[in-house]
Amino acid sequence: MQLFGDLKDPRWIHLKGWLFFLLATLASVGLLIENPSWQNFVLVGIALWSACRWYYYAFYVIEKYVDPGFKFAGIGSFLRYIIGKKGTK
Repeated sequence: MQLFGDLKDPRWIHLKGWLFFLLATLASVGLLIENPSWQNFVLVGIALWSACRWYYYAFYVIEKYVDPGFKFAGIGSFLRYIIGKKGTK
């Protein structure tokens, strides 16, 4: 069951993207203010970079290179896809 339709208006898509950037920035800054150290700075950077790469994998690599016929609508769609593919090749 899909609660919302696909987001198609470029203005809303850009707003959504920048809000995610703002949330990531605020969360990172909050963690570093709470416990400032070079080690935490590096760990937050690695976590952010890894999350971005995972998102790229989940929504671009799978769709463009692994299964071009499948179009993802969100994290739930990706998880259903992965769960449904277990044991099949």
